Parts: sequence; C-alpha cells; structure tokens
Amino acid sequence: MTVSAFCSVSLEPPLVLVCIEKTASAYQALTTAPGFAVNILSARQEQIARRFSITDIDRFEGVGFTRSSNGYAILDDVLGVLECRRFALHDGGDHTIILGEVEATRVESGSPLLYYRGGYAQLEH
Repeated sequence: MTVSAFCSVSLEPPLVLVCIEKTASAYQALTTAPGFAVNILSARQEQIARRFSITDIDRFEGVGFTRSSNGYAILDDVLGVLECRRFALHDGGDHTIILGEVEATRVESGSPLLYYRGGYAQLEH
C-alpha cells in the first residue's frame, strides 16, 4: 500500500513516520494493525510501485512476497525492509500520521527507486 510520506524520526528509540490518507483503501488496516512493514523498492521495481498506487485492485496479485514472523508482507527482491511496531497515531488533517518503532531490519545492496516531482527517478553514479 502506498503512503504519501515516509521518513525517519528518531534514533533512540528507532522511530519512523508514515502518513496515510484517511480515504485510502488500506487506511483501516494500517491504523488498527499492531505494526507494519516498510518495503524499500529497488530501481528495478517501478512496476510494483505503480501497481501499489492503483486503487480498487488486489495489489498483491502476481507480486511475489513472503510473510515475516509478525505476518507482514515482505516483497521479493526489495532493497530493504523495516518491521515496525505501531508506536503512536496522530491526526494530520486529511491524513493520519503513524509512528512505528523499528524492531527488525534487512538491507541488501543496490540502487533505490526514487519518486520525485511526480515521477520515478534513479540515483546517478
């Protein structure tokens, strides 16, 4: 599921922030679940990012993934994964701000998929 914002908040404790629109199809699931996973896509995974931005479809159909020990969907071949316990919810106008405490991570080498000014981009080396 896509979100409108994601960033780090704190190193101690390790916290990240995710913002989700209150009308999003995944809103109820994200705001009531005890936690969530952040999948960091590689530069080769633009098609997956586009698929997850479409509403009213089964986003996982045809997309390879496994379940973490907490039951979160971990997409195949991602650059990184952050497994988070929900730490707090805050109202943010038409969005809800979800703070998650990072409990587990996984990082692979490669180039990340970037989204900038309404389009996908890659880091130049």
